[in-house]
Parts: sequence; C-alpha cells; structure tokens
Amino acid sequence: MAAFYATCAPGLEFVAAEEIEKKGIGRVVEKRERRGRIFFESDFDMIPSMHCSLRTVERIVYLLARRKAKKLDDIYRIVRELDFSMIKPDWSFAIRPTRTGEHDFTSIDIARVSGQAVIDSYMAERGVRPKVNLEEPDVIIRCDLIDDDLTVGIDMTGDDGLHKRRYRIYQHPAPLNPAIAASLVYLSGWSSDFSLLDPFCGSGTILFEAGMIAKNTPICKYRKDFAFRKFFDYLPEISEREVPLRLYGVEKFRKHIEGAKKIADYVGIHPMFIQGAAERMNEYISEVDYMVTNPPYGMRVGKKGIIERIYSGFLRSASLVLRKRMVVITSEMRIFEKYAAEHFSTVKRYDVRYGDLMTGVYMVEL
Repeated sequence: MAAFYATCAPGLEFVAAEEIEKKGIGRVVEKRERRGRIFFESDFDMIPSMHCSLRTVERIVYLLARRKAKKLDDIYRIVRELDFSMIKPDWSFAIRPTRTGEHDFTSIDIARVSGQAVIDSYMAERGVRPKVNLEEPDVIIRCDLIDDDLTVGIDMTGDDGLHKRRYRIYQHPAPLNPAIAASLVYLSGWSSDFSLLDPFCGSGTILFEAGMIAKNTPICKYRKDFAFRKFFDYLPEISEREVPLRLYGVEKFRKHIEGAKKIADYVGIHPMFIQGAAERMNEYISEVDYMVTNPPYGMRVGKKGIIERIYSGFLRSASLVLRKRMVVITSEMRIFEKYAAEHFSTVKRYDVRYGDLMTGVYMVEL
C-alpha cells in the first residue's frame, strides 16, 4: 500500500474522507480537521481512478515523507534522504512549497532548500543533475510545512486542482467551487430518487455536480490534463448510468440562465431553469424534496439591508416548499441564523474556509 494525502476545503474533511472510503479508493488514516488534509492509504495503481471519481477533493499527492521539521536544515535532511528515482532523467521538476505557522524563514526558503536537496539526492542516485522548470515542470514536488509537520510528495493532480472540471463553458462572475458544490450535495443526502432545487443557481454548478453524481459521470470525461499522466498512459473507463433527474434552478438574471443552458447542452444534464427571485420560489414551484444553494453574500451584494431582505424572503419561501433538507453555504452567518430560526427547527452549522473567507455550511431540516 502507498501513502497519499488529498486536500479539500478546510472544515469539509469529513465529507471527503467518507467519499474516499465509500468509493473504495483507500483507507483513511487521518483527517487534519480545519487544515483541509486527508491522509489515506491506497494502491499506487489507483491514482487514475482517484482523479476520475473523487469529486470533493482538490488535489491528490503521493506521499514520500511526513516528518517533524523546525529548521531549514531539517527540511534539507528529510528531502535529501528521499528516493526520487521514479522521476526520469529527461524530466524537469519544480518545488511548490506551502508554509503555515510561525517560522523564521519563508516558503521561498523552503523551495530553495528542498529543491537543492532533490538535486543532491538525484545526482547521488543517478549521477545526473535533474532539470528545473518552474513554469511547466514535468513533475511537481509538494513541500508543505504546517507548524512543524512537514509533508513531501509528488503532486499527481497538477497546478490546476481537481475543482477545475473543464465543463464550465460559460463563466459566471462568482462561480462556486465545484468540489465544494459536490460536498454540499453529498452532505445533503440527496439522491436521484428525489427532487433538488437551487434557488440561487447562477450558472448551475450545484445542479450539474448533483447530476454528475447521480449519473456517475467521471471527472476525466471533460478533463485529461492530469499530472499523473506522466506515470500512467491511460484513463480508467467508468460507466455512466442513465437516471431520471428532477433538478430545478431559480436565477434572477437571464444571461446566467442562458449560460447554464449552454453548459447543460455540453454535459447532457438538463435542469429546469426558472428566471425569478429566490424570495418568491414558492410562486414557481409547489414543493421540492431537497435544496442545496450558495446565496449571495459580502461584496456580491453590497449593502447589509439588501442582504437581510434577500435572506428573509428566501428562507420564508423555502419553508413553504421544502419537504426534507436544505444545505446552504454563506459567510452571512448572523443574518442566515437570524431568519432561519424563524422558519426551521433544526439548523446545524459547519465552519468551512472557502479561500480567504470563513463561511458557515448549514444543514437545515423541517
């Protein structure tokens, strides 16, 4: 068995870990809560399948070492002892460092020291100096230091994370990360046996992710440029299934609906899109089993008064049509909780970091 770690939105590690195990990808060893890391064991040959079937993770790294390190000398020594013989002599490499915590050095220092350690290790093993290419390397080596926890591994995904699905042929100005969208759908418990509504659907990311989950559409159907292709010259064959889907999206702006319909034609998943306001969704649809949504917040709206009106109306209207469960991601946590309490009895919150923003992921039930 080989060791790996996957990255995801901090706070949603439990969703990603469950997906890894439920899909038979590997055995989870550790979840770094609030750090967005899941360490797991799997066969090396499972790497292509990981990239085509895991929807909630953003990056998969083949783990070479995990050690305690406090100084740059520690980092050099740990990396220098590793075997990089799987890298071919005519391939180039680059270090992609990450540093979190209090240290008297920078991530640039980590890249410099670990890069030299890779060169020294490779020359000692192969007698050849490996090429460095910072822009378009053949192999990306991740050296991440979180406090004193150093992980070194080969990035099997590439500079573009797995959330870059390549199916979004229309670009919404504020799109939801598809890996987070898939996580929200999984968290809701929705399946194709039930109807699903996104009352702030934008260009339809949540609905398309839900449809692809139901149809078992592989991520590699639209994306082929994974870093692991240097080690594997094939993509796994994953059979899609035909299932009836009851997917609905409400969106205020016609241009986003037209963009979503273009994506729908491209991926072969056709939700019913309705132009209108989430605050009046009960006028467009009488009932729905599940809702998963990413309402506007922060700079996307501007004035707090507008946000209050939107959330008040949205949650009132949702209470009239929802039959089972709703999952919502928003940074307007105080406002959401205020109005959700007026209409729903059960509201559970998960704190999730979305980029530089702290958000609440809410599971709401009648």
